[in-house]
Amino acid sequence: MSSFNNPHHFYVFDMKNGKKKLAYGASPQDAYQILKLRLTSDEMEQIIQDQYTKISQRKLRQYIHELG
Repeated sequence: MSSFNNPHHFYVFDMKNGKKKLAYGASPQDAYQILKLRLTSDEMEQIIQDQYTKISQRKLRQYIHELG
């Protein structure tokens, strides 16, 4: 199966420290699961799973200063 059949999107998750965390996936839940593979448990504790914004690649630059 081709990965082109399953579109992926950027998601920016809010964090408890006021910053945001960028993730990529087919859905917000998929993006969150991918973050779990990349980050430590301490880092994952900071992410608020149900507070996210779906963004396009074009708008990514608008969020760079907020990422942490």
